[in-house]
Amino acid sequence: MVVPELRPWRAARPHVVRAANAVRPRLARAAGTVRPQLERAANAARPRLERAAAAARPRLARVLSARPKTTGTWQYTAGAATAGVALAVTVVTAAGPWDSTGQRTAEADRAVALERAGGADHGRTSDTSDKARAPRPAPSAASVLVGLGGSANAVRSAPVGPALSDVLAPLLGDAALGAHRAAAVVDVTTGKRLYGTGADAPLTPASTTKIATAVAALSAMGADHRLTTRTALEPDTRELVLVGGGDPTLTARKEADGWASLRDLADRTATALKKRGIDRVTLSYDTTLYTGPAVHPIGADNDNLAPVSALMADEGRTDDSTSGTAIRVADPAAVATTRFAGFLAADGIRTTPPGPSRATARARTLASVSSPPLADLVERMLTNSDNDIAEALARQTAVATGKPASFDGGAAAIAAQLRRLQLPVKGAQFHDGSGLNRADRLTAGLLTALLVKAGAPDHPELRPVLTGLPVAGFTGTLASRYTGGAAGVVRAKTGTLSGVNTLAGTVVDQDGRLLAFAFLASDTTSKDAAQSALDRTATALAACGCR
Repeated sequence: MVVPELRPWRAARPHVVRAANAVRPRLARAAGTVRPQLERAANAARPRLERAAAAARPRLARVLSARPKTTGTWQYTAGAATAGVALAVTVVTAAGPWDSTGQRTAEADRAVALERAGGADHGRTSDTSDKARAPRPAPSAASVLVGLGGSANAVRSAPVGPALSDVLAPLLGDAALGAHRAAAVVDVTTGKRLYGTGADAPLTPASTTKIATAVAALSAMGADHRLTTRTALEPDTRELVLVGGGDPTLTARKEADGWASLRDLADRTATALKKRGIDRVTLSYDTTLYTGPAVHPIGADNDNLAPVSALMADEGRTDDSTSGTAIRVADPAAVATTRFAGFLAADGIRTTPPGPSRATARARTLASVSSPPLADLVERMLTNSDNDIAEALARQTAVATGKPASFDGGAAAIAAQLRRLQLPVKGAQFHDGSGLNRADRLTAGLLTALLVKAGAPDHPELRPVLTGLPVAGFTGTLASRYTGGAAGVVRAKTGTLSGVNTLAGTVVDQDGRLLAFAFLASDTTSKDAAQSALDRTATALAACGCR
């Protein structure tokens, strides 16, 4: 059987493999510094997970205690930040930051840093001089799409019936989850709903909305689509226009780390100008790709939200951060163009103070830089819950489908794409791409359907929706959660607003089945208590081999 890859466009790029190979010696050296307590931490992980399951349901504890003490719950469901996985039968492709058995190197690296099990590339010979100090590798799981298209390992039937309800219902009844809650659990392989309570009731989804935004964007534009920023020279006037293409990951930093670089664009533009004998220009910027209000409805008094602009550098951040909260500039396009002028000056090109304009059809493109593929942007958005990327992708979806590139147009485009994919959108309401708008409404049934669609063999372009989900205890918004036993097992998008806590993602249960879940809670009174309740529920689902 031929196994299709999630990222065939990556496998053909040898430099990716070389980059992955370059990481391995550093990881091995890091692994050599980990203390012997690592093995004890690994041994301690399983009992903590069992205690969490026992607290959820005594029956589950009895089932687990009757089984051999395996290390299955510490298996890492494989995911990729930049390269592909195979659709599910045997192992993951070697291209990208993967070891031969499916452990994501980035996760292994973090495991070493946190002195946890799993801090070694599996199947490789370490080059550390002191073998005794190297951590014992934790077992690798199969692909994040385990179970799709068959599996090399036989698995038992998916959890069904009252047993699963017995596990989840008491946990979802926790008072910390407020007055309104909804849940759904679906077998990704079959698409069958295994559990649901209020699953078709629309509730405020908070940032789990980004899952819908990701699916819509990828389906409208494709995983290979790139966002381009360019410079255009108007004939006769020597007006140089910096034309925004809506790339929220454009960076002005010296180290671009693979993202489109404003410095590179300036260098290329300066070279093109000098070839034309031009050393002075009138500098302008064009942000007309987007329309409508630039400020999010909740953003008027929120300095952590940059105005949505077709031209910005480093998301308008005023510090060196690349994720999380930060004070933003009031006019991202003007600030980015001013920085661009500085780079041109360093290359010997003088400019006037920049102002807004619009490149005409007669303007000749001098240089351009493009973002990484849309797949990468989606993964970064989901992992970090990046609101700037989310709003940009909503507008890009609108552009791609002929709708106004505004908040309203983006929301309409998302809904239209989901309908085109025949997803259950009844009751859903979109008002933005990020989920910051409290008027947004999604159902638990829609969220699980989105995750199932992302794993469907006939929609490989949607796979970054799964691979971009934060990994419990390791990455993004789940990096500091699930430290008590389910680290590496739960992969989920978080959602948090005042009085709203949500979680939607995937787990591989004790029988090796990939399950999609969505838990939504409204009218919560304590963010921390609600998050803990959701985490306990996801942990119990991962520990479950219920029937």
